[in-house]
Amino acid sequence: MRSGKTDDYNRGIMPELSTLLGGLTPEHFLAEYWQKKPLLVRGAVPEINQIMSRDDLFSLATGEDIESRLITRADGWQIHHGPFSLRQLKRAALPWTVLVQSVNLAHAAGDALLRRFNFIPYARLDDLMVSYATDTGGVGPHFDNYDVFLIQGMGSRRWHIGKQKDKTLIDDLPIRIIKDFRPTEEWLLNPGDMLYLPPQWAHDGVAVGECMTFSVGFRTPTAQELGEQFLSYLQEQLSLTGRYADPDLKEPKNAAEIGPAMIDQVESILSGIHWNRTTIRNFLGTSLTEPKANVFFDPPQNPLGLARFAALVRRRGVTLAPASQLLFSGNQFYLNGEHWAVPTHLKRLMRKLAHRRSLALCQTENLTLDQHTQDDAIGLLYEAYCDGFLWPSQT
Repeated sequence: MRSGKTDDYNRGIMPELSTLLGGLTPEHFLAEYWQKKPLLVRGAVPEINQIMSRDDLFSLATGEDIESRLITRADGWQIHHGPFSLRQLKRAALPWTVLVQSVNLAHAAGDALLRRFNFIPYARLDDLMVSYATDTGGVGPHFDNYDVFLIQGMGSRRWHIGKQKDKTLIDDLPIRIIKDFRPTEEWLLNPGDMLYLPPQWAHDGVAVGECMTFSVGFRTPTAQELGEQFLSYLQEQLSLTGRYADPDLKEPKNAAEIGPAMIDQVESILSGIHWNRTTIRNFLGTSLTEPKANVFFDPPQNPLGLARFAALVRRRGVTLAPASQLLFSGNQFYLNGEHWAVPTHLKRLMRKLAHRRSLALCQTENLTLDQHTQDDAIGLLYEAYCDGFLWPSQT
């Protein structure tokens, strides 16, 4: 039987987690640990088992709109991609692990847990992955290219970690496993314990009995990935005029030669491709808020009229859809991969929405909203509501 506190989790209302960093302030954590060294916090999230049950996770793994993987090693390492039936999971050869990505998009309490880490910019935030493993289950010794907070849910998991230089992987395996894993530290994590690992730290977690682990991940793209994405962005923005022409062409000595005149002209044409800090900002704003490939927004089938929407918003406020990404830089706003045109007098209000992911017009500290400003804000929010990007808050 679920308690009232569990029901609060299901509505996405998460108790204050004052123990999250083990008494460290976010400033202390960022200065001493972030991207520098691991941190183990005992009892960081004491309410963790109220967030999601094993059956909740299995239910998500059966869905077609969420990424899930099943890893087994009874007959050598194997990986299977979801969705899965409950029968498949229960009949998988022991030991096995099921991993479900982007749980925050489908589970309100998972999203509340993810947002608790807002001392890291949302621009770095990726998703919440939740895994379940049978006794001795795991995914083998490996390293990640991103920052991760590993929070132990149900059961226990034994972690071995080390910062080794040799990251050679075993050949011909479907998953990335380090060939010569040499851990230097070992910890047994129990429900509520949390381990932070910077990128490139080798680690191996093995279930002690059945267990669940919540992984809050932060993206760290490679320079190559950023370069490719930026060039793709430039291609979409490109608008060069003119055409190659050579009315003064001379007969070449060798028809196979690419002549200096052609090189000069093409160099001149391509010099029209340029970028500046504004280009970089807009690239980051649109790319960082771009929904993942499996994310779709459903506009309301029977949308509220503007008057009804306004009445609800004035009373309850609005909440961003879990999949919505709203970021800003200076006076520029980006919502789900697009520029969001926000009038000057509404920018402070929309910054609050971006930070808190919800907004109550009647509770805007240090902001005095006259009727005209409220009406303009509601009009802007209504357009996003009709696109399925946000909705009136439930309470």
